[in-house]
Amino acid sequence: MKQKIAALALVVPDYDPAIAFYTEKLSFELIEDSDLGSGKRWVLLAPPGSPETRLLLAKAADDRQRYAVGNQTGGRVFLFLHTDNFQRDYRRMTAAGVRFLETPRQEAYGTVAVFEDLYGNRWDLIQPSGA
Repeated sequence: MKQKIAALALVVPDYDPAIAFYTEKLSFELIEDSDLGSGKRWVLLAPPGSPETRLLLAKAADDRQRYAVGNQTGGRVFLFLHTDNFQRDYRRMTAAGVRFLETPRQEAYGTVAVFEDLYGNRWDLIQPSGA
């Protein structure tokens, strides 16, 4: 048996600002943006060079979901973005206005720095050791 997680849902207040952030600031590729009717869309994004891993942007539909925007993990790092060149991506993202919460640091597992997305979700940008 083989399974994989194909997409993770990320609750956002609206689609277009989220698409702009992920494509313009993080260089994600817009894989699909389909109208499902009634204001819903099927929006899939993928990191550069990694189309098998996707984010599904899910527009908050009620107060409970709106409350979760930017805090899907209670303030912990939510997603881990691996790179093959930390300095290149760190410089590009910083120049694009991505907010890093710390300076890059070396850990046993690689070079890492925490950043926030448009809504305050925390991410690790990581270049694994040996990459």
